[in-house]
Amino acid sequence: MTSVKDLLDILILDQLSENNFEGKSEPVGSPNVFGGQVLAQAINAAYRTINNGRVLNSMHAYFLEAGNLNVSIEYQVSIMRDGGSFSVRRVTASQKGIAIFILSASFHKEEKGYDHQIKMDPNIVQPEDLMSWTDILEQFGDMLPQKTKAFLEIPRPIEFKPTVIPNPFEKKNLPPYADIWFKLKGDTSKLDLATKQKLLTYISDYNILSVAIQPHASKAHWGNLQTASLDHSMWYFRDFDLDDWMLFSLESPSTSNARGFAKGNIFTRDGKLVASIAQEGLMRPIIK
Repeated sequence: MTSVKDLLDILILDQLSENNFEGKSEPVGSPNVFGGQVLAQAINAAYRTINNGRVLNSMHAYFLEAGNLNVSIEYQVSIMRDGGSFSVRRVTASQKGIAIFILSASFHKEEKGYDHQIKMDPNIVQPEDLMSWTDILEQFGDMLPQKTKAFLEIPRPIEFKPTVIPNPFEKKNLPPYADIWFKLKGDTSKLDLATKQKLLTYISDYNILSVAIQPHASKAHWGNLQTASLDHSMWYFRDFDLDDWMLFSLESPSTSNARGFAKGNIFTRDGKLVASIAQEGLMRPIIK
């Protein structure tokens, strides 16, 4: 995948019956299905059963089993409620009859009300002054660890620019914070809100667990940890445009019991808070 068009080809599902859909997978560097893909495909399935113009306001999901990249994923939508203001859908994703993922999503009608938000860091380094993953690969590819280099070599429809690039050879614990700019490749000017939410959901599963590893970086890294997303929640606040850089501001309040917890906020470049995310992931040390 090299553009937003390629990504949407994966996220938009085939319809099997009224509330039953099917999707294919695309590798992003892991031997298993990328969690962001399943999240976004499930949102696509849920949205396909909303016929009253309501907009996604939150979702909560659990990853039950690792997804097989070579097997199609079936999404079954259950209509839980269509109330006066909110609609709720439950989505179960399965492969060969085994549930690998469940999601609950809430959709809300447009309403007027109070409005406030936290502010984005006004001193954040702008993306024009930062290196992207592509730049890092081009300039330092031969010096990177083989696994890191292989991960960066995979074509992606998104460009990422972290404000701080940790040295992979420096065994030093880091603060549990990270700020990462991201931008989709290709034309995003004519996308409706539902499509933009699916894309944002896909992107939200990138980078988030990394911040929980950082405070343990003197010992822990992707090569000596068994990691997996356990759950993922997301709240959608405002409409937004995807044609400029957006900021994913992350922190990890806690890591314990072989699990890491991370949360984050996504801002537009001009400081509009678009969404908040929370995730807990497995961080099990591999004993050799």
